[in-house]
Amino acid sequence: METLYITHPACRLHDMGSWHPECPERLDAINDQLLASGVMGFLAERQASPASEADVLRVHTPAYLAFLRDHLPAEGLYPIDPDTFLNPHTLDAAMAAAGAGITAVDAIMDGEYRNAFCAVRPPGHHARPAQAMGFCFYNNIAVAAAYALARYGLQRVAIIDFDVHHGNGTEEMFAHDPRVMMCSFFQKDLFPNHWQSPCPENMVNIPVDAYTRGDDLRLVAEDLWLPRLRAFKPEFIFVSAGFDGHREDGMGQLGLVEADFAWLTHRIMELAHATASGRIVSFLEGGYNLSALGRSVVAHVKALAAM
Repeated sequence: METLYITHPACRLHDMGSWHPECPERLDAINDQLLASGVMGFLAERQASPASEADVLRVHTPAYLAFLRDHLPAEGLYPIDPDTFLNPHTLDAAMAAAGAGITAVDAIMDGEYRNAFCAVRPPGHHARPAQAMGFCFYNNIAVAAAYALARYGLQRVAIIDFDVHHGNGTEEMFAHDPRVMMCSFFQKDLFPNHWQSPCPENMVNIPVDAYTRGDDLRLVAEDLWLPRLRAFKPEFIFVSAGFDGHREDGMGQLGLVEADFAWLTHRIMELAHATASGRIVSFLEGGYNLSALGRSVVAHVKALAAM
């Protein structure tokens, strides 16, 4: 079974301004590097089916969805906060991005594919139940995880987040839910600079110092994440794949390189094969240095595709 690559043309239409790091060119950089590396030829490609409102309402409030609809501009930009803006196409893009995970879950649960990478934007892991923030509007990974639990009756799913920023929205949505285990590391004293303390019992969220290098982050995964995940025995694994921890990315100050993302992906795959029949859906989150982003996604997807 092949690895599934999912995107949607609407994801390129959400544009928060030429100055903004979360730009449509991020998807172009990924596509170009996958083509140049030859990896794209080994992937199955599918366009995402946009999420339904009912899908999004599993993790977001009706009032929040109404707020976004009511403030969607006919032209120009509407500021949610100093870094997060609606444009006329934002909600179409966000519904496509959220739907990519559902499209992937269905294809994997139907036995068509082993795993999937969703090359979508806007990203999602900062989106709270009733608040857009950090470039995020709908929490893509939370929508997909909640769908998998509801549609397929799964009992245990894992969420692994290796973005340089903490996935605060995902944490808020699933804190204390015994069906979900979330594991992450993130740079401390960096946006959003908030995580629950004490850590919820179903989460292993590790703040690390700026300039932490890949070898040390591998130890975090090996010593702190994986024992808990193995004991939890997830039936499906979801990945918030943020590549802004790359040492070339100015959005943070971690020291990851492509080999570290590949190593993390291989460890996740080993866990998935042991407990989840290989089932993984990975979502693009951060990553803003276009060259480093493209190279890192190649490393991640090559590992997913066992190349």
